[in-house]
Amino acid sequence: MIQNKNVICQDWGLTAYEHACQKQAELFDATVAMKIKNRNDNSELETPNYLIFCEHPPVYTLGKSGLAAHLLLNQAELSAQGVSFHQTNRGGDITHHGPGQIVGYPILDLDNFFTDIHLYLRQLEEAIILTLADYGLKAGRYQGYTGVWLDADNAKARKICAMGVRCSRWVTMHGFALNVNNDLSYFNHIVPCGIVDKAVTSLAQELGHEVAMDEVKTRIKKHLATLFEMNWSTETSTPQS
Repeated sequence: MIQNKNVICQDWGLTAYEHACQKQAELFDATVAMKIKNRNDNSELETPNYLIFCEHPPVYTLGKSGLAAHLLLNQAELSAQGVSFHQTNRGGDITHHGPGQIVGYPILDLDNFFTDIHLYLRQLEEAIILTLADYGLKAGRYQGYTGVWLDADNAKARKICAMGVRCSRWVTMHGFALNVNNDLSYFNHIVPCGIVDKAVTSLAQELGHEVAMDEVKTRIKKHLATLFEMNWSTETSTPQS
Protein backbone atom coordinates (compact mmCIF):
# COMPACT_ATOMS: atom_id res chain seq x y z
CA MET A 1 0.00 0.00 0.00
CA ILE A 2 1.19 3.51 -0.82
CA GLN A 3 1.37 5.72 2.26
CA ASN A 4 0.57 9.35 1.58
CA LYS A 5 1.71 11.56 4.47
CA ASN A 6 0.86 14.82 2.72
CA VAL A 7 -2.00 16.72 4.36
CA ILE A 8 -4.03 19.46 2.70
CA CYS A 9 -4.86 22.21 5.19
CA GLN A 10 -7.95 24.29 4.51
CA ASP A 11 -9.30 27.19 6.58
CA TRP A 12 -13.05 27.54 6.13
CA GLY A 13 -13.34 30.59 8.39
CA LEU A 14 -16.67 31.18 10.13
CA THR A 15 -18.87 28.36 8.85
CA ALA A 16 -22.29 27.12 9.93
CA TYR A 17 -21.94 23.82 11.76
CA GLU A 18 -24.32 21.94 9.47
CA HIS A 19 -22.48 23.16 6.38
CA ALA A 20 -19.12 22.11 7.83
CA CYS A 21 -20.55 18.66 8.58
CA GLN A 22 -21.79 18.34 5.02
CA LYS A 23 -18.43 19.37 3.53
CA GLN A 24 -16.58 17.06 5.91
CA ALA A 25 -18.83 14.18 4.94
CA GLU A 26 -18.12 14.77 1.25
CA LEU A 27 -14.35 14.54 1.81
CA PHE A 28 -14.77 11.58 4.17
CA ASP A 29 -17.06 9.65 1.82
CA ALA A 30 -14.78 10.25 -1.17
CA THR A 31 -11.80 8.89 0.75
CA VAL A 32 -13.72 5.82 1.94
CA ALA A 33 -14.95 5.19 -1.63
CA MET A 34 -11.38 5.36 -2.87
CA LYS A 35 -10.28 2.80 -0.29
CA ILE A 36 -13.11 0.46 -1.30
CA LYS A 37 -12.12 0.82 -4.95
CA ASN A 38 -8.50 0.03 -4.07
CA ARG A 39 -9.62 -3.15 -2.33
CA ASN A 40 -12.13 -4.28 -4.96
CA ASP A 41 -10.00 -3.47 -8.01
CA ASN A 42 -6.66 -4.33 -6.43
CA SER A 43 -5.56 -0.80 -7.35
CA GLU A 44 -3.31 1.62 -5.48
CA LEU A 45 -4.99 5.00 -5.60
CA GLU A 46 -3.32 7.42 -3.19
CA THR A 47 -5.82 8.45 -0.53
CA PRO A 48 -5.81 12.13 0.50
CA ASN A 49 -5.58 13.62 3.98
CA TYR A 50 -7.04 16.91 5.18
CA LEU A 51 -6.95 19.20 8.17
CA ILE A 52 -9.84 21.65 8.24
CA PHE A 53 -9.77 24.70 10.50
CA CYS A 54 -12.92 26.72 11.09
CA GLU A 55 -15.02 28.60 13.61
CA HIS A 56 -18.75 28.16 14.06
CA PRO A 57 -21.57 30.56 14.92
CA PRO A 58 -22.89 29.68 18.41
CA VAL A 59 -24.04 26.06 18.44
CA TYR A 60 -24.42 23.17 20.86
CA THR A 61 -23.58 19.73 19.48
CA LEU A 62 -24.45 16.39 21.04
CA GLY A 63 -22.39 13.30 20.27
CA LYS A 64 -23.88 9.86 19.75
CA SER A 65 -23.00 8.74 23.28
CA GLY A 66 -24.31 11.92 24.94
CA LEU A 67 -27.48 12.66 26.86
CA ALA A 68 -30.00 15.22 25.63
CA ALA A 69 -30.60 16.18 29.28
CA HIS A 70 -27.13 17.72 29.33
CA LEU A 71 -28.55 20.61 27.30
CA LEU A 72 -30.11 22.87 29.94
CA LEU A 73 -32.09 25.11 27.56
CA ASN A 74 -35.37 24.45 25.79
CA GLN A 75 -36.01 25.36 22.14
CA ALA A 76 -37.50 28.75 22.99
CA GLU A 77 -34.48 29.65 25.12
CA LEU A 78 -32.11 28.51 22.38
CA SER A 79 -33.93 30.68 19.86
CA ALA A 80 -33.87 33.66 22.20
CA GLN A 81 -30.10 33.37 22.53
CA GLY A 82 -29.57 32.78 18.81
CA VAL A 83 -27.96 29.39 19.39
CA SER A 84 -28.59 26.29 17.29
CA PHE A 85 -28.49 22.66 18.43
CA HIS A 86 -27.39 19.63 16.43
CA GLN A 87 -27.06 15.95 17.13
CA THR A 88 -24.02 14.51 15.39
CA ASN A 89 -22.35 11.18 14.68
CA ARG A 90 -19.09 11.94 16.48
CA GLY A 91 -18.16 10.35 19.77
CA GLY A 92 -18.49 12.18 23.07
CA ASP A 93 -21.24 14.10 24.83
CA ILE A 94 -22.38 17.71 24.49
CA THR A 95 -20.17 20.72 23.84
CA HIS A 96 -20.37 24.28 22.57
CA HIS A 97 -18.76 25.86 19.51
CA GLY A 98 -18.61 29.59 18.90
CA PRO A 99 -16.52 32.38 17.40
CA GLY A 100 -13.06 32.62 18.91
CA GLN A 101 -12.76 28.85 19.27
CA ILE A 102 -10.46 26.93 16.93
CA VAL A 103 -12.24 23.85 15.60
CA GLY A 104 -10.02 21.35 13.84
CA TYR A 105 -11.37 18.55 11.66
CA PRO A 106 -8.64 16.09 10.60
CA ILE A 107 -9.94 13.88 7.80
CA LEU A 108 -7.08 11.41 7.69
CA ASP A 109 -6.68 7.95 6.25
CA LEU A 110 -4.95 6.36 9.22
CA ASP A 111 -3.59 3.67 6.90
CA ASN A 112 -1.24 6.46 5.82
CA PHE A 113 0.01 6.87 9.39
CA PHE A 114 -0.95 4.18 11.94
CA THR A 115 -4.09 2.12 12.49
CA ASP A 116 -4.73 2.75 16.18
CA ILE A 117 -7.67 4.98 17.09
CA HIS A 118 -6.57 5.31 20.72
CA LEU A 119 -3.11 6.43 19.65
CA TYR A 120 -4.77 8.82 17.21
CA LEU A 121 -6.73 10.49 20.01
CA ARG A 122 -3.67 10.64 22.27
CA GLN A 123 -1.64 12.27 19.49
CA LEU A 124 -4.34 14.88 18.88
CA GLU A 125 -4.33 15.61 22.61
CA GLU A 126 -0.54 15.78 22.64
CA ALA A 127 -0.52 18.34 19.82
CA ILE A 128 -2.80 20.59 21.88
CA ILE A 129 -0.78 19.98 25.06
CA LEU A 130 2.40 21.04 23.25
CA THR A 131 0.65 24.07 21.75
CA LEU A 132 -0.46 25.22 25.20
CA ALA A 133 3.08 24.68 26.48
CA ASP A 134 4.20 27.20 23.85
CA TYR A 135 2.15 29.74 25.81
CA GLY A 136 3.56 28.69 29.17
CA LEU A 137 0.57 26.59 30.20
CA LYS A 138 1.01 23.11 31.63
CA ALA A 139 -1.80 20.97 30.26
CA GLY A 140 -2.56 17.27 30.47
CA ARG A 141 -5.21 14.57 30.35
CA TYR A 142 -8.01 13.89 32.80
CA GLN A 143 -8.28 10.17 33.52
CA GLY A 144 -11.28 8.53 31.89
CA TYR A 145 -12.02 11.38 29.47
CA THR A 146 -10.72 12.58 26.14
CA GLY A 147 -9.64 16.16 25.62
CA VAL A 148 -7.08 18.45 27.21
CA TRP A 149 -7.18 19.96 30.68
CA LEU A 150 -5.31 22.39 32.91
CA ASP A 151 -4.52 21.28 36.47
CA ALA A 152 -5.71 17.85 35.42
CA ASP A 153 -4.23 16.23 38.51
CA ASN A 154 -6.05 18.27 41.16
CA ALA A 155 -9.36 19.80 42.22
CA LYS A 156 -8.83 22.87 40.00
CA ALA A 157 -9.09 20.77 36.82
CA ARG A 158 -10.68 22.72 33.96
CA LYS A 159 -11.14 21.76 30.35
CA ILE A 160 -9.67 23.84 27.54
CA CYS A 161 -10.05 21.52 24.54
CA ALA A 162 -12.85 19.08 23.75
CA MET A 163 -12.49 16.14 21.37
CA GLY A 164 -14.90 13.85 19.60
CA VAL A 165 -14.17 11.82 16.49
CA ARG A 166 -15.67 9.32 14.10
CA CYS A 167 -13.62 6.66 12.33
CA SER A 168 -14.69 4.20 9.62
CA ARG A 169 -12.35 2.06 7.51
CA TRP A 170 -9.57 3.94 9.32
CA VAL A 171 -10.72 7.27 7.89
CA THR A 172 -11.37 9.94 10.52
CA MET A 173 -13.66 12.94 10.76
CA HIS A 174 -14.76 15.48 13.39
CA GLY A 175 -11.91 16.31 15.78
CA PHE A 176 -11.04 18.95 18.40
CA ALA A 177 -12.29 22.31 19.67
CA LEU A 178 -9.72 24.51 21.42
CA ASN A 179 -11.04 27.44 23.43
CA VAL A 180 -8.94 30.47 22.52
CA ASN A 181 -10.88 33.77 22.65
CA ASN A 182 -14.46 32.48 22.78
CA ASP A 183 -17.27 33.50 25.14
CA LEU A 184 -17.26 30.85 27.87
CA SER A 185 -20.67 31.85 29.27
CA TYR A 186 -22.32 29.57 26.71
CA PHE A 187 -20.97 26.58 28.63
CA ASN A 188 -23.15 27.58 31.60
CA HIS A 189 -26.18 26.23 29.71
CA ILE A 190 -24.90 22.68 29.24
CA VAL A 191 -23.16 19.94 31.23
CA PRO A 192 -19.94 20.15 29.18
CA CYS A 193 -18.92 16.71 27.92
CA GLY A 194 -21.26 15.26 30.55
CA ILE A 195 -18.98 16.27 33.43
CA VAL A 196 -20.94 18.05 36.15
CA ASP A 197 -18.23 19.29 38.51
CA LYS A 198 -15.44 20.68 36.31
CA ALA A 199 -14.98 24.16 34.84
CA VAL A 200 -14.19 25.20 31.28
CA THR A 201 -11.45 27.68 30.39
CA SER A 202 -9.74 29.28 27.41
CA LEU A 203 -6.32 30.54 26.38
CA ALA A 204 -7.48 34.14 26.74
CA GLN A 205 -8.85 33.53 30.22
CA GLU A 206 -5.67 31.82 31.38
CA LEU A 207 -3.31 34.40 29.86
CA GLY A 208 -5.37 37.48 30.60
CA HIS A 209 -5.44 38.68 26.99
CA GLU A 210 -6.67 37.58 23.58
CA VAL A 211 -4.40 35.48 21.39
CA ALA A 212 -3.95 35.66 17.61
CA MET A 213 -5.93 32.76 16.14
CA ASP A 214 -3.62 32.28 13.15
CA GLU A 215 -0.65 32.03 15.48
CA VAL A 216 -2.32 29.25 17.46
CA LYS A 217 -3.23 27.38 14.26
CA THR A 218 0.38 27.57 13.09
CA ARG A 219 1.58 26.10 16.37
CA ILE A 220 -1.01 23.30 16.22
CA LYS A 221 0.09 22.44 12.69
CA LYS A 222 3.74 22.37 13.72
CA HIS A 223 3.09 19.86 16.50
CA LEU A 224 0.74 17.70 14.43
CA ALA A 225 3.38 17.50 11.69
CA THR A 226 5.97 16.26 14.17
CA LEU A 227 3.71 13.77 15.96
CA PHE A 228 2.19 12.28 12.79
CA GLU A 229 5.29 12.70 10.60
CA MET A 230 3.08 14.50 8.10
CA ASN A 231 3.85 17.08 5.44
CA TRP A 232 1.66 20.08 4.70
CA SER A 233 0.45 20.60 1.17
CA THR A 234 -0.50 23.97 -0.25
CA GLU A 235 -3.24 25.51 1.83
CA THR A 236 -6.51 26.37 0.17
CA SER A 237 -9.82 27.67 1.38
CA THR A 238 -13.24 26.35 0.50
CA PRO A 239 -15.90 28.86 -0.66
CA GLN A 240 -18.77 29.03 1.78
CA SER A 241 -22.41 28.73 0.82
